[in-house]
Amino acid sequence: MSGSTPFKMRLVHLDLKGAPPKVSYLSEIFPLFRGLGANGLLIEYEDMFPYEGSLRLLRAKYAYSPSEIKEILHLAGLNELEVIPLVQTFGHMEFVLKHAAFAHLREVGPFPCTLNPHEAESLALVGAMIDQVLELHPGARWLHVGCDEVYYLGEGEASRRWLQQEQNSTGKLCLSHMRAVASHMQTRRPSVTPLVWDDMLRDLPEDQLAASGVPQLVEPVLWDYAADLDVHGKVLLMQKYWRCGFSRLWAASAFKGATGPSQAVPPIKHHLRNHVQWLQVAGSRPTDSLQGIILTGWQRYDHFSVLCELLPAGVPSLAACLQLLLHGGFDGDAKAKVENLLGISNLEMMDPVRQAPCSPPHPISPLPVLLSPSPACGDSCSQQGFLQGGGRLFPWQQHPCPCHTSQPPSAQLCGRAAGGQHQPHGCLGSPRHTRMWICPRYITGWFSPYHRRRKLIHPVMVQHIQPAALSLLAQWSTLVQELEVALQLAFYPDAVEEWLEENVHPSLQRLRALLQDLSEVATPPPPPTSPGRDAAQDP
Repeated sequence: MSGSTPFKMRLVHLDLKGAPPKVSYLSEIFPLFRGLGANGLLIEYEDMFPYEGSLRLLRAKYAYSPSEIKEILHLAGLNELEVIPLVQTFGHMEFVLKHAAFAHLREVGPFPCTLNPHEAESLALVGAMIDQVLELHPGARWLHVGCDEVYYLGEGEASRRWLQQEQNSTGKLCLSHMRAVASHMQTRRPSVTPLVWDDMLRDLPEDQLAASGVPQLVEPVLWDYAADLDVHGKVLLMQKYWRCGFSRLWAASAFKGATGPSQAVPPIKHHLRNHVQWLQVAGSRPTDSLQGIILTGWQRYDHFSVLCELLPAGVPSLAACLQLLLHGGFDGDAKAKVENLLGISNLEMMDPVRQAPCSPPHPISPLPVLLSPSPACGDSCSQQGFLQGGGRLFPWQQHPCPCHTSQPPSAQLCGRAAGGQHQPHGCLGSPRHTRMWICPRYITGWFSPYHRRRKLIHPVMVQHIQPAALSLLAQWSTLVQELEVALQLAFYPDAVEEWLEENVHPSLQRLRALLQDLSEVATPPPPPTSPGRDAAQDP
C-alpha cells in the first residue's frame, strides 16, 4: 500500500476532546481509513478514557467504557491500523486541572493548562494516568505523552524560586519533566517508547538538549500545519535533533482543525499544500529518515474552545491528503480514487469563504456544509457512500440535494455569507432552488435594521419577503430535524447539542426574528378609539 511514499507509517489522529465518535461509527470509518492508505491511529483520549479510582472524576459524561476501548482496539486490528494512545502530561492539562481536586497542581493558580513540574504529586498523577492507559493497550509500541505548548511554564511561584538559582532555565525545567515522565514509562513498560510534540524542544541549545538524557528516552514529533511550511528550516531542525542524539523522528501534518478554532469545513487546498511540503522535507533526507507521519485532525484548539470541523466533514480532506502521500502528489488518478472511495461525483477543492481578519463580524454566521462528505454538488448529486456503509458513514447524503445546506436560512435570505461576501455554491442559484432564498436587495433595500427598529416597510415588500421567508423556515426546520437524527448516528447527545447550538440555532433564530418583525410591521394598526358621538352634531 505504501508504494513510493517516504512515510512507512501514516497515522490518523482522533482528537476525542470534542465530538468523540460513537464506537459504532468508528466501526464504519476504520475500513475507510485503511482503504485510503492509513495504517495507524493516534488516539488522543483526553476525558473519554475510562479512568478508575481517584482519576474517575476525569471521565466525560459519555466516556468510553473499558469494553469499548477493547472494541476500538479490536476494530483497529481488523483494519490493520496500529494504535498509539496519547496522554497529555504537561501542557493542555485543562481536562485534569479544571477539577478542584487537582487545581493545586497548576503551574499558575488561575490557569488550568499547565502542570506544576515541581510537585511530586504531579508526576504521580500523570504516572497513574499513563499506567491506566497502558493497561488497556497491552500491545502498544508507542505512547504519545504530549508535552506541547506548555504555556506559562516558569511563571509559577515554585518555578520563580527555582529559576533564581544559577544555571537553571525554563528549558532545563521542561526537559527535567519530560525525562521524569519518560523514565516512569521505561520503568513500567520498557517496550513502549514515548513520543513528544517537538515545539518545546526546537529553540533549546544543542548542548543542553544533548546533555539532558531526553534524546535517549523519547522520539520527537515535528509538527507544522502551515501551507507554506519552511522545508529548509525543517531539514535543519531534523539535523539538529540527530546531532543531539534522537534516533528516530516523526512528522505531523493536519487534515483539519488547524485553520481556525471555529472552522466548519476544511480548506482542502491548504491541507494538500501542507502535505506537499512535508513530502519535500522527507524527500530531502535519506529514505526512512522519518518514522512516519501523523495526520492530525484537531477537534478543539483546547479543552474550552468551540468545536472545529467535525470528523465526517473532514473525511474528504483526509482522503485527499492520504492519497497525496501515497501517490507523491494529487493528480487526476489520486483525485479519482478519492471520489470513488467516498462515492462522490466531484471532490470540491475550493477553499471555503472565510471572514477577513480585520472586518467587523457579520450578523449572519454560515451553517457549515455538513450534510455531505464533500461540499461538491452539481445537478447530479451522488447518493453513493463508501462501500456498503455509506448511509451510516455519511448519513447526511440521504438528503435529496446536499447543496441545500451550503448556507444558513438567514444567509440565503440576504444572499451573503460571513464577512458580507457573496458565496455562490453548487446549484444553489439554479432555477429549481430559487425557492430556497430571497433576492438580497429586498432585505437590504427595504427591510434593513434601520427599518426594522422603526417598523417601516413598503407594503409591497411584505409580499415579496414574507411568503418566501415562511417557506424557507419550514424547509429548514425539517432539514434541521433530519440533520439532528443524522448527527446522532455518529455522536453522543452533548456533541449534537453543542454543534446545533453553535452552528444552526443562531441562524434559525435570526430568521424567526425577521419573520416576527415582518408580522408586526405588516399588521395594520387598530382604528383609533372613537371619542363618542357629539349629540350637537346630529341632524
